[in-house]
Amino acid sequence: MVKKKSEPQTLSSVTNALRILKSFSTFEPTKRVTELSDQLGLAKSTISRLLATLAKEGFVIKDTETNGYQLGISVLTLGGIVTNNLEIHKEAAPVLNNLVSDTGETAHLAIIDRLDTVYIHKEECNHPVRILTHLGRRNPSYCTSSGKVLLAYNDNNIVEDVIRNGLVSHTPNSITDPDVLRNELKTIRKKGYSVSIEELTEGTKSVAAPIRDYTGKVVSAITVVGPIQRMKSSKIPEIAKKVMAAGIEASERLGYDERYFKRFN
Repeated sequence: MVKKKSEPQTLSSVTNALRILKSFSTFEPTKRVTELSDQLGLAKSTISRLLATLAKEGFVIKDTETNGYQLGISVLTLGGIVTNNLEIHKEAAPVLNNLVSDTGETAHLAIIDRLDTVYIHKEECNHPVRILTHLGRRNPSYCTSSGKVLLAYNDNNIVEDVIRNGLVSHTPNSITDPDVLRNELKTIRKKGYSVSIEELTEGTKSVAAPIRDYTGKVVSAITVVGPIQRMKSSKIPEIAKKVMAAGIEASERLGYDERYFKRFN
């Protein structure tokens, strides 16, 4: 009798420890045992043991006055290693700097992770009034310019997964109709860039363009974001040209040859 190969199994303790770490966010930087127990559906004793282990290894820090926990330096260290070893991060950094100088607005580098968009690099502008954004923050892809660019050039299955997951309204301008989103993505592919006007956060406007690797695959998006008062509609065409040019430059740094792909594709 031939034995069937067993499926790889995960350790529940490791899984739960990771669930704890992933529960922290920009808007919820501090967590308490009771809160985590309710949120994750685990016993308080289990949460306490896992937090004690994570604290010992430097992944969380306990505030003895409030008994709340925050992410520790070990998370930052690992995040820095990942960021510094992403080729796209290294190659696009100087391009982002130039884009900030050319547009006067903050620039971001974003990737898609599952159904969300994540900022992995940011260069601030010098304006006293800036848009508050956070590295590592997960944003819904369908209502950010970078996310829409990444969806437009991604596998259609990803787009349909985003739609099935629900197009929740964050502002009156959020896209909540699947057909509207599909048509928007078609338009982005034709134009080569995406615009988001107060779709995720009121008072903000952004423009994004794709970045390709040496195979021609879109692997990231480069974005300029600012307040609607500065990023007036009359300025968008010129900003879009600069963002697309920056996207092409970053792509070339990754080995992409636009002339080759236009000739043979």
